[in-house]
Amino acid sequence: MLELRNVSCQVENGDKKKEILKNINLTLPDNKFIVVTGPNGGGKSTLARVISGIQKINGGQILMDGEDITNFSITERAKKGISFAFQQPVRFKGIKVLDLIRLGAGENMSTAGACAYLSKVGLCARDYINRDVDGSLSGGELKRIEIAISLARSAPISIFDEPEAGIDLWSFKNLIQVFEDMKKELQGSILIISHQERILNIADEIVVIAGGEVKAQGKKEDILPELLGAEDQASCRFYQ
Repeated sequence: MLELRNVSCQVENGDKKKEILKNINLTLPDNKFIVVTGPNGGGKSTLARVISGIQKINGGQILMDGEDITNFSITERAKKGISFAFQQPVRFKGIKVLDLIRLGAGENMSTAGACAYLSKVGLCARDYINRDVDGSLSGGELKRIEIAISLARSAPISIFDEPEAGIDLWSFKNLIQVFEDMKKELQGSILIISHQERILNIADEIVVIAGGEVKAQGKKEDILPELLGAEDQASCRFYQ
């Protein structure tokens, strides 16, 4: 279980500091599919970076299974089992897809084993296993390869920051299917930053963040109707 206690985060904004997260108190239970949503600029992506260790906090604590990991580096948190997938996956010229899957799994996985993970995300392993992770891959292909790496790793906490960003409609439909399949075989918790209704519909729990604060957290059945029923963000109490 992951806990954030009174977590605050500030970033430099010219000569001043801007507070992005304001005394966040949040508990992310084990073995749940959790979607964090809210208006743009509300602090969603910052929350993901804070949990993964990419962004340092200015106050509060982060605990994983009761252990204080507040001062852990990105590498230390990764070793504890926190996996992070970027909005825009990194391209690595000269590195093969097979190499990345093996790196993610932390072992010299067989080619057949790596191919199995590519197949799970809807990619023909024969066509991708020896491809370079470079500009020849589309955004949708990269997203699915990154998910395959997360599957191979089997991390206790897998974080995806707006996985739908920058991909075409066909790739998005396939991405939704991949996440639906992941939920069926859920091992550990999945945390997705998104405002897409189809991703929200997969959630076990939804967290709403706006203005750097947690406005709501609860079961999808309790949170989603009001989000979808709001005519615009201003009319939804969660965004007030």
